[in-house]
Amino acid sequence: MPLEAALAPARVPAPAPTVRRPRSRRVHAALLASAASVCLIAAGAPAPGPALGIGDRLFPTLGNPGYDVRAYDLAFTYPGVNDKPLRAVTTIDALATARLERVNLDYAHGTVRSVEVNGAPAGFASAGDDLVLTPAKAVPAGSPLHITVRHTSDPVPAKDQDGGWVRTEDGLAMANQADAAHLVFPCNDHPSDKAMFTFRITAPKEYTAVANGLPGRTVRSGDATTWSYRTRHPMATELAQVSIGRSSVLHRAGPHGLPVRDVVPARDRAALEPWLDRTPDQIAWMESKVGRYPFETYGLLMAGARTGFELETQTLSLFEKDLFTEPAYPRWYVESIMVHELSHQWFGDSVSPRSWSDLWLNEGHATWYEALYAEEKADRPMEKRMKAAYGLSDGWRAAGGPPAAPRVPEPGRKISIFRPSVYDGAALALYALRQEIGRPAFERLERAWVAVNRDGVASTADFVDLASDMAGRDLSGFLTAWLYGEKTPPMPGHPDWKSDAPHARTGA
Repeated sequence: MPLEAALAPARVPAPAPTVRRPRSRRVHAALLASAASVCLIAAGAPAPGPALGIGDRLFPTLGNPGYDVRAYDLAFTYPGVNDKPLRAVTTIDALATARLERVNLDYAHGTVRSVEVNGAPAGFASAGDDLVLTPAKAVPAGSPLHITVRHTSDPVPAKDQDGGWVRTEDGLAMANQADAAHLVFPCNDHPSDKAMFTFRITAPKEYTAVANGLPGRTVRSGDATTWSYRTRHPMATELAQVSIGRSSVLHRAGPHGLPVRDVVPARDRAALEPWLDRTPDQIAWMESKVGRYPFETYGLLMAGARTGFELETQTLSLFEKDLFTEPAYPRWYVESIMVHELSHQWFGDSVSPRSWSDLWLNEGHATWYEALYAEEKADRPMEKRMKAAYGLSDGWRAAGGPPAAPRVPEPGRKISIFRPSVYDGAALALYALRQEIGRPAFERLERAWVAVNRDGVASTADFVDLASDMAGRDLSGFLTAWLYGEKTPPMPGHPDWKSDAPHARTGA
């Protein structure tokens, strides 16, 4: 996910980081089981009104009320160069949850050619980051909503926008976090509205296209090939991935026969294979901690691009190729980053955040298992890393907010919410929780969390409730202090740990 590198700039490895009550039936069952520069053609549509949004504290204009997306079908035609728009068709199947005279989608970087709603042509116009549709007939609450948008998808970033398509040495990949999928295709761009995905990618025959999920039919016609993929589990828009390049796709078996497929530049296949061979054992290690891998496949997409981050796109994590080819990075460090992204398949992908303020549930857990793997496999003590994080924690909270209440992103930089307080700062809160309730209860909590919320969304309040249930006592006060406090609470079991106060601002 974005700004993993913010915790270790230039990836210089170091042992210290630089960087409601619950839904009771689900809980007890688990315990028993243990859009900016958009070019749109208005088609005679009336004035669209303001962008709506669902009121997310960090991204208030994104996401849309009034419907629940069930499935996306995305078709892209790649022209053979990565600086020209792709032709695209986005089909959305949804259920109207309110009567809709207009339908808002998030979309902000392409040209719309036509729109149909429930089989009839619809008007459309732009409003900020929204594409506002006017159906020929109002859509009643409780009825199906079928939308087809013919548009372009521009891989050249617009000013003051980050995310979306990533141009690689030989093609394209996607990095849609946070809330940047609408720079690629029209959607309800918020992780709380997960859906099934089908992808159809047409490219010149010398290219290979890969996307989330499992492959379907591959059709060759003349000088072009169309590749298709489909997910078997719901997915947030931010986790969509499409790779187009001169790639090799490598296959191996993971635990329980899990299909593992990796996508690498064809010319680098031999050099990257030793790293890829580590993935099945890493999956087995994660399964020993939190239970069965939650999806139909997994693999690494190693892209020839400089992004400054790695990203846990569902079933196919995005990595910079240079992470594996730069000799300055020790093996233990690279493998711990691999485990960080792998652990997101449970924490962030299978269990997605209800709001972006719940981001710590993704990043704190991924950082936790990254550090635990380094401790168990490379003798890098967790306690030493957590003590160092504790020393920096007050400064992180002052600069970026506490783990569960990160400050709003900087203008034009959505990924600026990915600050140290939601990485090692959040892992520090998990360490404090383990200290408070003991290792056995903590480990039961981790397994229960991913079982309770599999294929769903969950909030910080849900985590606090489940932790209290597992501990047999109310932990809301303890966890509220750790997750929302301006100052870092005392560390259970380590009264000697100190957090340095942030330097006073001088106005310089």
